[in-house]
Amino acid sequence: MTEPVLDLRPPANRVSRKAVLYWTARAALGWLAPLVGELVWLLLGGGTVLVIALLATGVLAAAHLVVMPQWRYRVHRWETTPQVVYTQSGWFNQERRIAPVSRIQTVDTERGPLERLFGLANLTVTTASARGPVHVHGLDLDTTQRLAAELTARTQAVAGDAT
Repeated sequence: MTEPVLDLRPPANRVSRKAVLYWTARAALGWLAPLVGELVWLLLGGGTVLVIALLATGVLAAAHLVVMPQWRYRVHRWETTPQVVYTQSGWFNQERRIAPVSRIQTVDTERGPLERLFGLANLTVTTASARGPVHVHGLDLDTTQRLAAELTARTQAVAGDAT
């Protein structure tokens, strides 16, 4: 009997569109420290070199804030079927993961303060894989809760201990 060939197309579902704003806000918070530090240093008597450094940091920050969230939104995808959880993630290093439902050990959700502000949550599916858990970041809270419940029910319906 011939094994069916798995179609490795991109997963069907995108993360929430709100993830773009979340990734932008999180990145902006990361750029605040260097920009404020350089600005304070400039106000305390920094020279021309510091002005150039501040401008370069500002240009890099702006480029990062414009490009990164859109790029991540285009790449990050997820899909579940009765048999697998399939994810695609990354920015520069892109990764596709397929986790069989029969190997799922735990299904977790997580929301940090900034994610709560944007109405987002993350789903973590831990499997019996040495590669580690499968993550889906940037989902709407309702979608995350629904997926967690569905995957938990599917996992319980599979006989065995997922090892």
